[in-house]
Amino acid sequence: MSARVSPLREPLILGNKNYHQITEDICAPTERAPSRQWIIGFMIAVAGLGLYLFSVIWTVWNGIGSWNLNRTIGWGWDITNFVWWVGIGHAGTLISAILLLLRQKWRTGVNRAAEAMTIFAVICAGQFPIIHMGRVWMAIFIFPYPNTRGPLWPNFNSPLFWDVFAISTYFTVSLLFWYTGLVPDFATVRDRATGWRRKLYDNLAFGWTGSAKHWQRWEALSLVLAGISTPLVLSVHTIVSFDFATSVIPGWHTTIFPPYFVAGAIFSGFAMVQTLMLVVRKLFKLEDYITLQHVESMNKVIVLTGTIVGVAYLTELFIAWYSGYIYEQFAFYNRAMGIYWWSYFGMMLCNVLSPQIFWVKKYRRDLWVTFFMSIFINIGMWFERFVIIATTLARDYLPSSWSYYSPSWVEIGLFVGSLGLFFTCFLIFARIAPVVAIAEIKSILKTMGDQYTGVNALNKKHDDHDLHTEDAHGHH
Repeated sequence: MSARVSPLREPLILGNKNYHQITEDICAPTERAPSRQWIIGFMIAVAGLGLYLFSVIWTVWNGIGSWNLNRTIGWGWDITNFVWWVGIGHAGTLISAILLLLRQKWRTGVNRAAEAMTIFAVICAGQFPIIHMGRVWMAIFIFPYPNTRGPLWPNFNSPLFWDVFAISTYFTVSLLFWYTGLVPDFATVRDRATGWRRKLYDNLAFGWTGSAKHWQRWEALSLVLAGISTPLVLSVHTIVSFDFATSVIPGWHTTIFPPYFVAGAIFSGFAMVQTLMLVVRKLFKLEDYITLQHVESMNKVIVLTGTIVGVAYLTELFIAWYSGYIYEQFAFYNRAMGIYWWSYFGMMLCNVLSPQIFWVKKYRRDLWVTFFMSIFINIGMWFERFVIIATTLARDYLPSSWSYYSPSWVEIGLFVGSLGLFFTCFLIFARIAPVVAIAEIKSILKTMGDQYTGVNALNKKHDDHDLHTEDAHGHH
């Protein structure tokens, strides 16, 4: 009896693949010599990493005075970058955990790179608050450890302290989740390797044999970690938003920040995944596994979260007006009409207006439009964090202390350099590990391969039926 075929379901694996071809295609980037494009990208990324290290050393040696912070604006590009990187680190766990629990098959093409993106983005984010301390060796005081210097304990009432626990927990669980998914694929690469590479991948695979017991435990652990990660996705950026929302400063003291920060984090994270996946897709020739269907599904999430963020912006403006509180009203008027008006309108253009282009299916499936929009959105999300921090602090209750903040070359170097750190890590990862999950792609081949679903499957089914009819009548 032939299987039922859906003409409406678009295949997620193209090229009429079998299991061996999947292994060959996805393992190839880890086995062959790096391409010229990868080498050029890696050299640019390492140059950015060098700039980052130089900027950090300069900051530690000369102090925070090398930044352009002033008595009014004590947070500048450093905390802006911190919140931006934490936001980017959100989509990886969302794709992996929530979509795994919801059994969404389109996640399999993008989840591996998204999880890696999470790890590297959180590494970048975690460094900014430490650098912001000025005396980085004092970072030990954020941890509650027994000491002989009297009641010298961290302030448990401080949201900055909650950040330490939230982000370290998120990083640990995300790292476990990412590595758990990699174990079967490391074993696949190990079985194809020889010499020192075989020994390396043997250690990375933890003795994986592919037995039924191994798979059973692997799937159970993946579900447990997904269950733990899902509330973490919601809690981490909620706690980051508390850095602002628990203060009494007009423009920050608002209850909409937690859900609005979470939606914005998913929005920016998905945009960064699109940027990375489109580059990886082209660089490693993985068009058959990262298809237009994957790109379109991601763009649907982007337009949804972008619309939620837009509603949050308008809600903030409405509540400021409705409250009748003149200081709150001034804070929001100053955002739109004050000295930083350009960042506010840049934020609105990039985050609210531009994603609406994805309501049109043609543009949702256009790779160039998607690529430019993904970069555009992350510029807009950076502007959002800058608007929240700089415009709010630039105008306080005393006009005599009002000031204008612009970054020094050191702050710009730290931000550009953090991008170098991120892409250096990602490019090394893409050379060492399969950038698409081999085991998970194989698990959906029989239901989502183009020879089993869509128009091709219907044609194949009709051909098989005709052949069967001819055989029944004795024709060859």
